[in-house]
Amino acid sequence: EAFSFQVITEDQAETDRYWNAIVGNGGAESACGWCKDRWGLSWQITPRALLEATTSQDQAAAKRAFEAMMGMKKIDIAAIEAAMKSEGRRVIAANL
Repeated sequence: EAFSFQVITEDQAETDRYWNAIVGNGGAESACGWCKDRWGLSWQITPRALLEATTSQDQAAAKRAFEAMMGMKKIDIAAIEAAMKSEGRRVIAANL
């Protein structure tokens, strides 16, 4: 795993498009936004919203976003945003 690609996406539709193109063409899902294509190359499909959430000035919200991401395969932006706002309520990712 010495080489990988990272794609920063702007919204859920773009995230889904890249993810589905890679996984749906002989690839495999992995954790936390990672997947492998049919040739075994690793890709990290990262919504900009996730980067912003996990680097938030609000450290508690950033921690909740990170913890939500840890339970995901493909990143669900709505679940990340819900985790940011949850203030202690547990948010379950839809795509486990």
